[in-house]
Order: sequence, then structure tokens, then C-alpha cells
Amino acid sequence: MRTYNIGEILLCAFPFSNGQIKKRPALVVLDYGDNDVLVSRITSHIPQNEFDYNIVEWQTAGLLLPSTIRASKIVHLEKIYLERSLGRLEQSDIAAFRPILLSIFETFK
Repeated sequence: MRTYNIGEILLCAFPFSNGQIKKRPALVVLDYGDNDVLVSRITSHIPQNEFDYNIVEWQTAGLLLPSTIRASKIVHLEKIYLERSLGRLEQSDIAAFRPILLSIFETFK
């Protein structure tokens, strides 16, 4: 089974509760080293709350449109739903997104 790197952007087939599947880009947050991966959804919509990050280097990251990472939309997926790698976030975007991601977990204090 392939191991994915933190910061890698993947095309994923997201299953929805109504049985529908939509292909969407997502950011690898954590690869467990088994059949599962933790990803954060990426959208072309503008940021909607303090947990969204507008990617500065979206073209370099392999995305087709200006995009936003939704830290509040973290999803645990089986690797069978991962279709292919699109690219990788630049270190500057990773550094800017990291505090936003961490702030999600600080809400549980």
C-alpha cells in the first residue's frame, strides 16, 4: 500500500451519505501507514470561516483554480478512494495552514 506525504494534494472520490460519490481534491493531513488516510477537503469556494485557508501558491500545488483548504472538513478515507496525486503544497502554504489546523483541536480544551 502506498504511503502519502503530509502536504500532498490528491484527487479523491468522496463518498456521501446519500450514496453519491464526487471527485474532489484534498490535502493529506496524516497517513496512518495502513489502509487509511486523514485528508482535509479543498474547494474552489472562497473561505467561509476562520478554519478555511486560501492557498496562495495554488497553481504550483497542481490545482486548476484558486482554492481553499477547509480544516473544518477533515475526513478519514480508505485509500481505495484516493485516485491520484495532483501536486503538493508549497512550504509557505503548509506553514500558514498549520496553525489553522491546530486551532481546530484547541477548541476541545
